Amino acid sequence: MTSRPLDLLSGRLKLRHLVLVTTIAEQGSVLRAAEHLHLAQPAVTRGLREVEQILGVELFSRGPRGVTPTLFGEAFVDHARAVQAELRRAGDRIAGLADGETGTVTVGTLLAATNVLLPRAIASLKAERPGITVIVKEGTFDSLVPRLIDGETDLVVGRLNPIEDRPGLRQIPLYNEPVTLVARAGHPAGQARTLPELLDYPWILPLEQTALRHELEQVFHREGLSMPGNRVECTSILTIRSLLLETDMIAALPALVVRTDNRLAELPVPLPSVRRSVGVTLPDARALTPAAKAMLDHLRHQAETLQRGLPAGPEGSDLEGSDLEGHRDRPRARP
Repeated sequence: MTSRPLDLLSGRLKLRHLVLVTTIAEQGSVLRAAEHLHLAQPAVTRGLREVEQILGVELFSRGPRGVTPTLFGEAFVDHARAVQAELRRAGDRIAGLADGETGTVTVGTLLAATNVLLPRAIASLKAERPGITVIVKEGTFDSLVPRLIDGETDLVVGRLNPIEDRPGLRQIPLYNEPVTLVARAGHPAGQARTLPELLDYPWILPLEQTALRHELEQVFHREGLSMPGNRVECTSILTIRSLLLETDMIAALPALVVRTDNRLAELPVPLPSVRRSVGVTLPDARALTPAAKAMLDHLRHQAETLQRGLPAGPEGSDLEGSDLEGHRDRPRARP
């Protein structure tokens, strides 16, 4: 292994090397990588050897079931993916600048945006610019942020999570949405008025690492109650809806989810302290492609319409710095 600085811009390292290494990491096998790339296995082995010679380190550990990245391999794969993502973005940006009607935008989405905001924004974008391809990836905020930072995702839509300890991000608040307790229409707890009356039923809760889960825990704590023991933890809106319709489960969901589904009903147990600031999380330093800018414009427009149909929150709960007319951003994370 060498300790001298590596000059990776000398021309020895090729783009094909980056594609090859990331494919091996994704496939977990030189043979499967060769099949995926439509190359002969010796060619892939030779290409990997070339990269390792250029870097002076071993990128993968070989085993009977395939290969796994070494510490060096994990680091190099991260950067190789970022380089490829930036090149794809460059291509999209050039294409978008050329005709303004094509390109690709990749959107990460959280639960709060999945049901109404994002589908409406996509529909209006596609009506205006049918040549733009929209790729949607659902996940938790923690799982989507790395893809946002490395360029695989253009923006993340949903509840605005704290970013003070996440340098390189900025946020645009769009609207405030109440969170309500939800069950199927005709649920036996339909007349309940307090949380203790609901504890005999199974619950669907957000995952432990989510902001909504933390806020719900605070609600139960203030009531002197333990969290429901009979529970399912889930963030998939399709799975949550199916469970609600097929069982007596109860869930805490954004108000727009239940108000657009006549098979679900709000339970009359208020959660006044739990409101969702819904918006967009963006990379701070990276310029948006024309397609991503168009997506953001349609998200803003649809958010204005949705905000007018939502009840005002308690005093002090309105969005701070969310001027939809002026498009002011939330302060950036500190580096």
